[in-house]
Amino acid sequence: MMGSGKSTVGRRLAKRLDLKFVDSDDAIAEACGFPAGEVFARYGEQDFRDGERRIIARLLDDPSQVLATGGGAFANADTRAILNERAITVWLDAPIELLLERTSGRDTRPLLNNDDPRGTLERLMEQRRPAYAEADIRVQSGAVPHRDVVEWIITALEDFLAREQ
Repeated sequence: MMGSGKSTVGRRLAKRLDLKFVDSDDAIAEACGFPAGEVFARYGEQDFRDGERRIIARLLDDPSQVLATGGGAFANADTRAILNERAITVWLDAPIELLLERTSGRDTRPLLNNDDPRGTLERLMEQRRPAYAEADIRVQSGAVPHRDVVEWIITALEDFLAREQ
């Protein structure tokens, strides 16, 4: 979900693992020439998701990276299938209160630019939870230092990889 810490934690995780960090929203902005939120606002969610899926598929050609995707990317069945097939996926599960705190006051979240951002976050979480549950790894995130979340992800990755052998 937006505000869960995907980009911030992702950057720290990549550094810790000595991997490159890529944010799919940045890749979308680079490809389009304006921010991902503006692409979303100009062309609508369906066109945005189609482009997002293509960019993520291209980004996954490089398996040696930490890739942060937008919150809706994994909720899209086609994008989720690509991610689950070609990557180890991690769900940063954060409580609504924290998501609301982290996203409030920003106009870069088109889905939250309305009179009821809390209701929107709650509805999105309810809709997306079943898709997010398909991630390989789920890490409870909250109002803790990002370094702790990074360590939890590393432990979960080690456990996941040990099970896969």
